Amino acid sequence: MNEHAPKTGARGMDELADGWSHQFKPLDPIDVRRTPTASDLLAAMSRTAFSGRSLGEAADILCEVARDEKCFVVGTFSGAMTIAKQGLLITEMIDQGLLHAVVATGALMCHGLIEQSGHTHFRHDPHWSDEQLYDAGYCRVYDTLELERNLEEAADIMQHVLEALPTDRAWGSHELNWRIGEYVRTHVPGRGILQSAHEKGVPVYIPAFTDSELGLDVYVHNLLAAEAKRPPVQVDLLRDLHDYYERVARAERLAIFTIGGGVPRNWAQQVGPLGEILERRTDGRHGKYIRFHYAVRICPEPVHWGGLSGCTYSEGVSWGKFVSEKEGGRHAEVYADATVAWPLLLRGVLERLGRV
Repeated sequence: MNEHAPKTGARGMDELADGWSHQFKPLDPIDVRRTPTASDLLAAMSRTAFSGRSLGEAADILCEVARDEKCFVVGTFSGAMTIAKQGLLITEMIDQGLLHAVVATGALMCHGLIEQSGHTHFRHDPHWSDEQLYDAGYCRVYDTLELERNLEEAADIMQHVLEALPTDRAWGSHELNWRIGEYVRTHVPGRGILQSAHEKGVPVYIPAFTDSELGLDVYVHNLLAAEAKRPPVQVDLLRDLHDYYERVARAERLAIFTIGGGVPRNWAQQVGPLGEILERRTDGRHGKYIRFHYAVRICPEPVHWGGLSGCTYSEGVSWGKFVSEKEGGRHAEVYADATVAWPLLLRGVLERLGRV
C-alpha cells in the first residue's frame, strides 16, 4: 500500500497533511522590492503560480540549454512577431548562440526583412476604417500597420537576390534566406535576423514558403522570366527537410524554443517521427531515434481546441518527439502573450549568463 495515498472517511486534525511531510515544494509571495533584475524577478516568479511559475521555469531551462555545449537548439516562430517589434529578440538569440537553426513563417520573415532593411511600421489609429487603410496603401495587422510601399521595397530586394541566383539547380528556403541575408548584410547597415543568421551560419527555414510575400515575389519573378524567355528560379522545399534532418541527426542533444505554434512548430518537431519512419521503412539503413530533450514554448493557445498550436509536450511524447520528464526531459509551457513574456525571459537569461 502507498503510505502517501490519501485516506477516505473522517479525519482528525493530526491526520491532515502539512505539505512538508510529502516533500511538496513550498511557494513564496513575490516581493518586487527584492527583485532588482529581470533574473531575480524570474527566479521569484518560479516560486509563484500559473504562467508566472512557468516563465520562471523556462528561464531555468534556457540557461541549462545555453550551458550545454553538446545541445543543438532549434527556434520556431509564428505570429506577427517581427511586425510587433520582437525581431531583435530573435536576432539577439542568434548572436548569443542561443539558436542554431530557425524555423519561421514567411510572413514573419518578410516583415522582418522590411524592418531590417531600414523601413518602419506604424501604430494603427482606430479612427481609420479598414477601407480607408486599403485606399491609402496600409495593411493592418491587429494594432499595427504595414505599408504597401514597404512590401514593394522588400520585393525590390528579392528581385536583386533572385536575379543573381543560378537557375541550373533548385533552392530550398534556407538557401534563399542565406542569399537574402548576404544581400542585406552587404547593402543595409544595422542588425536583423537574416544578417545575423548569415554571419553565424544559422539556417532559416520557411516550410510554408509560398504562404508569404516572399513566395509571391518568387512567383512573380518566374512569371516575368517566362515572358522574357528566361529560366525560372526553382524552389524545392524538400531540400529544407533534408538539410534540417541532417543537422539535427548529428546532434548529441536537442532543444526547441517556440513562440506560437502553427507550421513552424510542427515542422521542426516532426523530425522525431521522420527519423523513426526512416529507420523502420529502410530496415535500419537510414534514420535514428531523435527526440528533443529540452523544450520551451510561449503560446496562449489552449489545448481543448485540439490544434497543433495548443498540443502539450506530453502529447508530443506519444509521437516520439520529446524525451518525457520521467526520462529526464525538461519542458516549460508558458501560456502567455509572447510580446509580454519573451522580452522579460530573454533579458533574465542573458543576465544569468553574464552577457549584458
